[in-house]
Amino acid sequence: MTSSDCLFCKIVAGEIPHDTVYETDTVLAFRDITPRANVHVLVIPKTHQDTLAQMAGEDAASVAELFTAAGEVARLEGIDESGYRVVSNVGADAGQEVFHVHVHVLGAQQLGPVGPRRS
Repeated sequence: MTSSDCLFCKIVAGEIPHDTVYETDTVLAFRDITPRANVHVLVIPKTHQDTLAQMAGEDAASVAELFTAAGEVARLEGIDESGYRVVSNVGADAGQEVFHVHVHVLGAQQLGPVGPRRS
């Protein structure tokens, strides 16, 4: 299943150039074009689903595969021992910009705390 107007589906189809870091039959990982850390790789399923919450409800095994791939990306990028962050923004209020499941693998630098502090 793909979506003809989805940026990540176009990347999977080879219509948009990308810098592949890791790939299997079902997962693609590539460098973010606007990195927020020294290492910033996006890991996506090759089939289209809008959000991680949707995917978890429909196919938990694919979610596990996505996170396994994120760990492999960290190993390949040499940040598996020093530490890395895996982030998924679910929905517009969380900052999801592309509505195709993806996780961000961030690392190779000291990362600050996550989210705003509450008083």
